[in-house]
Amino acid sequence: MAAMVQKTKLVLTMSGNFLNDVLSLIVFTLLDVLDFVLCYVYKIMDFFIEADWKPCYCSSAKEAITSSGKILLSEQGESKIVRLTSSKLQLEEISDTLYTRPSLVYEVSKSTVKRLKVEGTSSGSMIQSCEKIKKRRTVRSTFTINSTIVEMLQGRIGGQSLPIPRWSDCDCKTCTSWTSSCKETLYVKADGAKDNAQEDVLFIHGFISSSAFWTETLYPNFSKSAKSKYRLFAVDLLGFGRSPKPTDSLYTLREHLDMIERSVIEPYKVKGFHIVAHSLGCILALALAVKHPGSVKSLTLLAPPYFPLPKGEQATQYMMRRVAPRRVWPFIAFGASIACWYEHISRTICLLICKNHRLWEFLTKLVTRNRIRTYLMEGFFLHTHNAAWHTLHNIICGTAGKIEGYLDEVKNRLKCDITIFHGKDDELIPVECSYNVQSRIPRAHVKVFEKKDHITIVVGRQKAFARELEEIWRNASG
Repeated sequence: MAAMVQKTKLVLTMSGNFLNDVLSLIVFTLLDVLDFVLCYVYKIMDFFIEADWKPCYCSSAKEAITSSGKILLSEQGESKIVRLTSSKLQLEEISDTLYTRPSLVYEVSKSTVKRLKVEGTSSGSMIQSCEKIKKRRTVRSTFTINSTIVEMLQGRIGGQSLPIPRWSDCDCKTCTSWTSSCKETLYVKADGAKDNAQEDVLFIHGFISSSAFWTETLYPNFSKSAKSKYRLFAVDLLGFGRSPKPTDSLYTLREHLDMIERSVIEPYKVKGFHIVAHSLGCILALALAVKHPGSVKSLTLLAPPYFPLPKGEQATQYMMRRVAPRRVWPFIAFGASIACWYEHISRTICLLICKNHRLWEFLTKLVTRNRIRTYLMEGFFLHTHNAAWHTLHNIICGTAGKIEGYLDEVKNRLKCDITIFHGKDDELIPVECSYNVQSRIPRAHVKVFEKKDHITIVVGRQKAFARELEEIWRNASG
């Protein structure tokens, strides 16, 4: 009898997987076509509304970046391009997944997608090759740059800028409050000790979220003792919540880290601190810990997105396929696939939801008679497509080849405790990711919670989680 039940389950599972594969092929092929059509729709709409169209990653290459026709590189690096900030050139890290997302329509139309050649031959992802030519003791590198990045660079170098906000972005006071400030720093919600603080805690939220993920759940549940001892800082990441959402930003790792340092570490004179991070925030937390190895007291990661890279795979493309598998089920994977694979469909979703977030918030409160708090919805709504699109690709996908290096640095250089929390029912970032981190850092302690997912690992158990964090910080101090 037991064998029959087991066989039936196996048949049902195989049938379900087959049906999911077939439906996914049909649905995503249709979405490929739709995204291709929307590309031209938005070019027309942008042109008529703003007298210029927004560059997209379907664009064909242009022959020049600056009036001189070339960008000269002062140093070499992998998967990097040059951008202009104030008076100097900096190297910027860009993921090739922004402009290389294989699909049926992509294969058919790829002959129209060209890349700009800058000083030499082209190579593999964004940098197809890195040919070193020694001449008069200087080293030159060969770079290939997608035309959309070229157009964004042209705007920066020429002093041009797209309107803020774009016509497809929300123009409400909350979303644009940062434009009235002379200082471009992140929104920081500070709490806890005002004077004589012994230690600091930095909270970093995940993708399409905000500081409210922490301030509405944990802040009210910390004990008086903890609030008298620790200064608590929860940030809205660049492009999210109430933080700046520049239209010409590429939202790279460097930009995100610089803004955290400029908004928290420097103005508040933070010396030693604990880090608590969720999902995408875990990548920023690891990079920040590696940058400040002597300052981090403890590292608490929730659902870290780490997938070991199989031999022969390209890191960025492999990560994109893992977090956005082009499947209609589970639904959260379908949503991630829409956000990651389709630039113009995801822009349409932002246009419908984020631009009109006040309406959706009102309807939610009306339907629920204001009986539920909407902070999760507010965090989901308060971002621009430009911020979400570039952060997803340049942070989650673009850093895939660096995560193992960060983990090894944390293992070898940091002496702090590492604690990892994960919900067993997390369908977006599977539990295996936390155990993968532990395999690189054996001293990391993994805690898996039954019947908890990507969100309910915190929401719904905030009181217990607040106590667990306080214990982690106490032990680290001891």
